[in-house]
Amino acid sequence: MIQAGIIGATGFAGAELVRLLYGHPAAELCAISSVSFAGESLSSVYPAYAGLCDAICESEDAVVERSEVVFAALPHGLSQAIAEKVIAAGKVFIDLGADFRLQDEETYAKWYGGRYTNKALHAMAVYGLPELFREKIRQTRLIANPGCYTTAVPLALAPVAKEGWIEMTGIIADCKSGVTGAGRSLSEGTHYPLMNEAMHPYKVAHHRHGPEIEQTLLALAKKEAAVTFVPHLIPANRGILATCYARLTKETSVETLHTLYTAFYENEPFVRVKPQGEVADIHHVRYSNLCDISIHVDPANRTLIAVSALDNMGKGAAGQAIQNMNLVFGIEETAGLAILPPAF
Repeated sequence: MIQAGIIGATGFAGAELVRLLYGHPAAELCAISSVSFAGESLSSVYPAYAGLCDAICESEDAVVERSEVVFAALPHGLSQAIAEKVIAAGKVFIDLGADFRLQDEETYAKWYGGRYTNKALHAMAVYGLPELFREKIRQTRLIANPGCYTTAVPLALAPVAKEGWIEMTGIIADCKSGVTGAGRSLSEGTHYPLMNEAMHPYKVAHHRHGPEIEQTLLALAKKEAAVTFVPHLIPANRGILATCYARLTKETSVETLHTLYTAFYENEPFVRVKPQGEVADIHHVRYSNLCDISIHVDPANRTLIAVSALDNMGKGAAGQAIQNMNLVFGIEETAGLAILPPAF
């Protein structure tokens, strides 16, 4: 069994990692840590885990020492020093934070206010979006696990970006997120009376994930992308819905586009291209590692409208991290992730 440890296990993404590892056939949770709940059991923080996972939050060093793979579910700026210890010990590091996602240090400094403390580590890091970078993931020990928006938008546009069927400027990504995307810490913006029966955009046109989305599209299209990215907070626990608009380079029917998408994702176990006429919905991907994509065309304006839906704690965080672990260790990619979403 793969010995897996989690640093930051009491946050939402960390707790979701625990849930998925609990049912994994080839991996088991061997150690967890938490600064906020040091010395306490995970089940005291999340009573749903009582009697099933009563692991005690230990030190960060204990997690590194006992694990073959270390997951870090931490805010940005905290993972670089941990990664250095993990890689030096010959182990695998999967970072659910942002420290290794951006290739350009100046871009990272602009959006996150930090610097690369070990450039060699950043050079070996691979962006962990398996559907697009699977072979590189298999060959590394340091994975930058993408977040929810930065998974949903590229997957919605990957086939047409790679084939040159859309203009790479003027792309609009209108995205909606469940409240868990804001993390476990309390804030006025996620306070129930203000969040319930409400919806609002935030960080309009200056969200940190914009450059990351453009970086992935550049890797696919081999040309610079310009994306207007606007996230919204919705009164739901989980889910990401990304509605992406891009101008087509030529007149193309929805039937032709649907054929392209179906072929592109034909062998991808976690991407489902919806039948023509159906629309992707976060309700149908909850608690799973699935991403549903629906394709639509506005012929009058020669515009593609690609909609993707995923669970921000699943494919947008912990599920994708488990998928990356499976690839690195050479086991079945779907191991521990073949979970049916609730039907209602």
